[in-house]
Amino acid sequence: MSAFGWLLGLALVWAAALGEISLSNLVVGFVLGFVVLGARSRLLGRRDHFARAIRAVEFVAFFALQLLLSSFRVAADIVTPTHRGRPAIVAVPLDVESDAEITLLANLISLTPGSLCLDVSEDRRTLYVHVMFLDDVEETRREIKEGFERRVLELLR
Repeated sequence: MSAFGWLLGLALVWAAALGEISLSNLVVGFVLGFVVLGARSRLLGRRDHFARAIRAVEFVAFFALQLLLSSFRVAADIVTPTHRGRPAIVAVPLDVESDAEITLLANLISLTPGSLCLDVSEDRRTLYVHVMFLDDVEETRREIKEGFERRVLELLR
């Protein structure tokens, strides 16, 4: 079972032991589970537990920032009289390989306002993304690869 599965299980056990499954009890159980698993990892000489948790927090923070910035950009384009959008379809070469990695990447891009994943090539090496604002094709590819794709790889591998 993955570390997240253990954390979730320990949080549920904690909340059940207290007799009330509430958000606050689950959060406390999650934190206590994190401490327990961290102690277990140190005893066994494995330290990847904390590094993965930090990567997950960084991932969520990055996505929240991208969501906020792209929402403002789309909203600003909607409320201004002149539209600055330059829609285009961009082919992005992929480093992600598994179905889970490709799905997560495509969903994150699609959830971000102003972009939508249209298709994956037959060989699963290229992702076709519709963007609302295309300033530079290479810059857009770089933003996807160094932003979303790199973080998906760090999180899932």
